Amino acid sequence: MLNRNTEMRKAIGSYWEASVPPQKQDRQLIGNAVFDVAVIGAGYAGLSAALKLAQSGTSVCVLEAEYVGYGASGRNGGFCCLGGTKLNERKLIRKFGLEEARKFVAYQVAGVNLVEQRLDSWQLDADRHSNGEIFLAHRPRDVSSLREDAAFLKDNFGIKARLLSKSDLDVEGYGGPEFYGGLHVPYGFALNPMKYIRALADQVRHAGGKIFAKSLVTGVNKDGERWRLETENGFVRAKKIVLAGNGYAHEDAPRWLHGRTLPVMSSVQVTRPLSDAELVAQNWTAETMAADTRILLHYFRLLPDRRFLFGTRGGIFENPAALAAMRKRARSDFENMFPAWAQVEAEFTWHGNVCMARNLTPFVGEVPGMEGVFAAMGWHGSGIAMASISGEKVAGLITGKLRQQDLPVALSRPFRKFPMAAFRKLYLQGAYWWYGWQDM
Repeated sequence: MLNRNTEMRKAIGSYWEASVPPQKQDRQLIGNAVFDVAVIGAGYAGLSAALKLAQSGTSVCVLEAEYVGYGASGRNGGFCCLGGTKLNERKLIRKFGLEEARKFVAYQVAGVNLVEQRLDSWQLDADRHSNGEIFLAHRPRDVSSLREDAAFLKDNFGIKARLLSKSDLDVEGYGGPEFYGGLHVPYGFALNPMKYIRALADQVRHAGGKIFAKSLVTGVNKDGERWRLETENGFVRAKKIVLAGNGYAHEDAPRWLHGRTLPVMSSVQVTRPLSDAELVAQNWTAETMAADTRILLHYFRLLPDRRFLFGTRGGIFENPAALAAMRKRARSDFENMFPAWAQVEAEFTWHGNVCMARNLTPFVGEVPGMEGVFAAMGWHGSGIAMASISGEKVAGLITGKLRQQDLPVALSRPFRKFPMAAFRKLYLQGAYWWYGWQDM
């Protein structure tokens, strides 16, 4: 079994954590309690489900192993964008058909719109910026692929993506020796994820939902007509459950989760604020969130305070030597891609777990063979929008306001087990070698 809680006793150490005031800690669950619904995980999906349920008059609690924002919801790069799957649009069509692929893409757009509507209605200053996202060709031959993608997206999904040449990139402030062209997709924006997740938690509290911190769920079992969720110092009995731990889920709570997801590390660094001269020297002045075309992609953006965020894949293990090697590799990639900033130090470095599934798509629905237990997990590194809307949708399934068939088929297929799950990290190492070769 993978140990997903090795770092559960320390702060994140991220720029996001440093950018907000210390938060008031939710109390720990001590003793026993009864709720209509218990949610496992205080991330975007869990809190979104809890908010919708509380607003409908359902009694709901959220059980969080650490504190709001400790997991991926407080560690990510702040890209509220399309995604949630590792299947591109062509593969979605091959697997689910054109109409279902369109439904899934429309669902992703709706997720972005939902987050934007929340920020507006809450009047939340979450350092929002970036009109859409740009994908940058890291090899000359990838430019033609981007051109094909632009036509494909327009013809099949009505997405009007803009193709940029190398000279366009230079003029518009996307400078770098590894960028040969770009494709701008006009959906999404960037934000401070810690400000968003904290505001979401506040909305849950105001609506009457209860959040319990330091309350890791260690077991889930049937108890008469209810489910019993065990924690260190108590338990909750609930009619229904939402599994929303994502890459930080405890695999034995419930046992069904064991071997069905793969936590994958992602590494992030944020520099000190850059001067105008340093920005000009690199010719990176654009505020658009960006990623390159590698399979093992890099994602990066200029923050509103002129710091630069740079993220990439993490390592396999979380021991000190492995983490040091991960940071060294990420730094090397950063200096190769942005050589004018080779001497610019990173003031913050951290990592977190992305949740992958064997079928490379999320699961939003009722767990097979466990009546009343629902899952909303598996965002594949793009969870701000996808998890937010999926939390609302799973609440709709619970209250009966939504049917499973109302959701895209791509979301409705339960996670399959990885074969010989104990060797998942070896699969990951092999995938890194293979993808690294393909990215050359």
